[in-house]
Amino acid sequence: MFVNIADLIHKVEGWILRERQRRYVDKDLNPVLLVPGIGGSILNAVYEDGTTERVWVRLFAADAEFREKLYSKFDPKTGRTVSLNEKIRIEVPQDEHGIYSCDILDPDVIIRMNVVYYFHDLIEKMLSWGYEQVFGFGYDFRQSNRLPEIMDAFRKKIEKMYKHAGGKKVKIVSHSMGGLLVKCFLALNHEFFEKHVDTWIAITAPWQGAPGFVTDCLLTGVEFLKGWQKELFVAKWSTHQLLIECPSLYELMSPPDFKWKRPPELHVWRKCETSNGSCSVEKAVFNRPYSCVEVMADALKDNTLHFNGEVLPCPFNYDILEWSNKTRELLKNASLPKGVLFYNIYGTSQDTPFDVCYGSSDCPIENLSHILKTEATFTCVDGDGTVPVESAKADLLDAVARVGIPGDHRGILLEERLFRVVKHWLKAGEPDPFYNPINDYVVIPTPAEYDEYQRSHVEISFAKHRQDEQRGQSHGHRQGEFIAAVISGSNGKIGARAEAHATVEDDGGDFVEVSTFGVVEGGDAGERKLALDKAMAAASDKATNVAIGCRG
Repeated sequence: MFVNIADLIHKVEGWILRERQRRYVDKDLNPVLLVPGIGGSILNAVYEDGTTERVWVRLFAADAEFREKLYSKFDPKTGRTVSLNEKIRIEVPQDEHGIYSCDILDPDVIIRMNVVYYFHDLIEKMLSWGYEQVFGFGYDFRQSNRLPEIMDAFRKKIEKMYKHAGGKKVKIVSHSMGGLLVKCFLALNHEFFEKHVDTWIAITAPWQGAPGFVTDCLLTGVEFLKGWQKELFVAKWSTHQLLIECPSLYELMSPPDFKWKRPPELHVWRKCETSNGSCSVEKAVFNRPYSCVEVMADALKDNTLHFNGEVLPCPFNYDILEWSNKTRELLKNASLPKGVLFYNIYGTSQDTPFDVCYGSSDCPIENLSHILKTEATFTCVDGDGTVPVESAKADLLDAVARVGIPGDHRGILLEERLFRVVKHWLKAGEPDPFYNPINDYVVIPTPAEYDEYQRSHVEISFAKHRQDEQRGQSHGHRQGEFIAAVISGSNGKIGARAEAHATVEDDGGDFVEVSTFGVVEGGDAGERKLALDKAMAAASDKATNVAIGCRG
């Protein structure tokens, strides 16, 4: 069966639109603003003739476009990092009240990939809770979190929401580095924040940095996908060359005056020459404030970046370090206005890099520049896989509550427990007097959920025929739409969930065309395949039988 992708996307968008239109809207809810973290906003390249191309995120031809469009150089006079490509400017799309920029980061992806589904699930949940509109604040995450242009744009966004809601205060939900951006704005606009903001929920914010993650990013880069999938995306070395010129990453370094239970360390196994001329291998340990910076600067002193046929120096940037130190001072001195409710959610139960080590006793580092091509090993602590719990809890604000949720740094945005906590703190829907977000480990299911939990094998939960009003179309006559859903599970746990939609097109000729589209989530690969196969078969069979019956 041949599928027209454009028609398929249009059809799916239609289903989503009809579903959203049927949802209950609570006019009394305050407007909500979502603020993503580093890498969490779509970035477009705008050419001189006005044409636009998405450069972040894209999963195909990603690396070449990334290097050509996003490589940049920091300007210490303005605090901006400016693209090396002078024929373009980088912009964030503002469609759908800003939500488009931080919903699905690669909208061309048809089959769900969690790595690009950023705020999507949370947005869907909020709409189901009765929110008429949810707003987003995407931004160029290469820049400093206190860049004046970003602060001005954030102020205008809140003002617009405030007026649009008839004077209702804004509720902010930030993720990761978005929490630092909001806190910078709070420090610079204290009275404005007090007047216009009601509640702020910060999720997995690196308040005191992400030491292991940032150190390795500046020395070797970051890999967003693993295994064969990494070939579809930006290479680790390409991210490294970009991040050296990004103020935002330097602002994620650990403040030198923060009192860790034990300071993070950088370990380097070195080959050393002794006084008698022989060689030995020793592990050098760096744990004083900024002693790691000296090592990074030495390792990066001869680093170069290749762009448009030129070889450009790309060492550790002390100008950015100086700028980021001022940002850290600003963050440290921020205070919460009276009447603004602040909540902090942090991730737990994940091995999180803390100490970073390069080389080994068997394979020592001869020259510090060799670190750039070396895979690090880590000593880990509890956290979300990126931000240690100790940092994520240390917001230095008067929080109403701080709650740890097991989950990784980005994956936590898909957790049902997170949705329950956020809903409770936003005061959306009917309040549950028995709910305590701090000890939410066991949830009493609804009757419908209980029935699903009791299923111990794959089965079709329903297959129905929904007869549409007959209407002629240029390519045929659509007779109906048929939906089948499948839920698999065992031992009281839900596994894969699949849903399939089948449509019938009858042009009155010799053939009746049945088109079927299905989606599946959860479970392992085998469960997903079985659930999707059953859903597709059920929807198709029902559609075919009805079509034949109509002709008979």
